[in-house]
Amino acid sequence: MGLIKTNLESIDFAKLYQEQKTNSTFKGKSGEDWNKRAKNFNENVQTSSYPKEFVSKINFEGAKSLLDVGCGPGTIALEAAPHLDAVYGLDYSSGMLEFLKSNCEERGIKNITPVHKSWEDDWSDIPECDIIVASRSMEVKDIKKALLKLNDKANKRIYISFKAGGSFVENDILAQLKREIIPRPDYIYLVNILHSMGIYATVDFLPAENKKFLSKGDDEFVEKVEWSLGTLSDEEKIILKEYYNTIYKFKKEASYIRWALVSWEVNK
Repeated sequence: MGLIKTNLESIDFAKLYQEQKTNSTFKGKSGEDWNKRAKNFNENVQTSSYPKEFVSKINFEGAKSLLDVGCGPGTIALEAAPHLDAVYGLDYSSGMLEFLKSNCEERGIKNITPVHKSWEDDWSDIPECDIIVASRSMEVKDIKKALLKLNDKANKRIYISFKAGGSFVENDILAQLKREIIPRPDYIYLVNILHSMGIYATVDFLPAENKKFLSKGDDEFVEKVEWSLGTLSDEEKIILKEYYNTIYKFKKEASYIRWALVSWEVNK
């Protein structure tokens, strides 16, 4: 007598993810888009507690190598490198990889190899690694395909951080614009997709300061909001500048983003 199927098996979570991703207000960015943001992103990473928090959750036992997918300027790779013989930092932004190289030089780290590839590229020349990391970098159209790609390259363990909640834009900012948004798919889609693949993942949560909209002036603030929401009207830009100059730049308490850290053991 076989196992009785549940109604959960009738739900295609990968398809639901794709639909939510397509409909979301927040659209994916190109490698060139990230090249333009690389300097600012690198500056934020240098002062963030997030990398240490993430790496503290990694089990390095028996591991000699790590692949960091969507590595940016080395957010996780730089912290993980002392624990390993070899680290590969993969990113589709050449600008991010240039900062990774310079950060390695500044810290005297010699075991990180930059890899200029995207999720969609052929990874056949990338070696299998004991640990795979995808930190805040799974903005992909086909999440199940991406998860299978990670599993294929992993020998021991995988660690993914995914947004809990579907918006990076603070509610106070959205309130100024009187905008309603369609959120991204959040981590719960990922957990359910993994479950449908027979993977029982562990979920932890990492709070991190939201420095996304910290700015040196109102023009930069408007530019950062537009980066997230898309084109703003002239009226919206005026509203945001007034909000920045009267309220936002005087905020004393940082807002926080909660990241879901989803991890699992790979059985090969």
